[in-house]
Amino acid sequence: MCQIVDENHAQQPSAVLHVAPASVLQVSAPGHSLPVPKSALDADAVRAAYQRWAGVYDAVFGGISAFGRRRAVAAVNRLPGTRVLEVGVGTGLALPHYETTKRITGIDLSGAMLAKARQRVTRASMPHVEALLEMDAEETSFPDASFDIAVAMFVASVVPNPRRLLGELKRVVRPGGQILFVNHFLATGGLRLAIERGMAQASHSLGWHPDFAIESLLPDEDLRAAAVEPVPPFGLFTLVTLRNEAS
Repeated sequence: MCQIVDENHAQQPSAVLHVAPASVLQVSAPGHSLPVPKSALDADAVRAAYQRWAGVYDAVFGGISAFGRRRAVAAVNRLPGTRVLEVGVGTGLALPHYETTKRITGIDLSGAMLAKARQRVTRASMPHVEALLEMDAEETSFPDASFDIAVAMFVASVVPNPRRLLGELKRVVRPGGQILFVNHFLATGGLRLAIERGMAQASHSLGWHPDFAIESLLPDEDLRAAAVEPVPPFGLFTLVTLRNEAS
């Protein structure tokens, strides 16, 4: 049975999402350096953005994100292990598509989005969804090694500190478990790069960073170890799968 947590009594983030330093952090990449997005989003900016989007999110973004979401869920379903953490569960679009053998815990910072997810679970029969919690993805309250798999869909470009998010997922996933991200990452050149750079000024309104580079999330050693797959048909999103080597 899903743990339907009332928003007024939901577990609140232990702290606001940690605001990135004002200076631009340079991260290394082969042959050049890429800046972390300059316009860091704090918890209030994220909540405000997704409060605005909650009512229309499925209609506006559901179709666009469907290819990435389905690819990520299919990957989770193929992996061994039953305990799954979905980070950024949002309105719950992915929840019906998990195998019933998986036990899903979903977290999100937006109470408005979670309300939609709870309605979705209540309307449908989803015994595999165990809990939907309002929580800071960069500093969760889960014990170490609580999950076999963590999957973060369209979250890495939202949080202020992607490396902190990665570290937290390594903590809550058991050693040998799998961490998956599906996200839009910054193009390396051409017209798309110019468009993404231009859209970056609207980050606070959008609630995510169009100019988010994969090197902002994965340090060199993890980038080398990860399986990185463009998601058909357009390659707008990328699926990243990383074995958790944390001990």
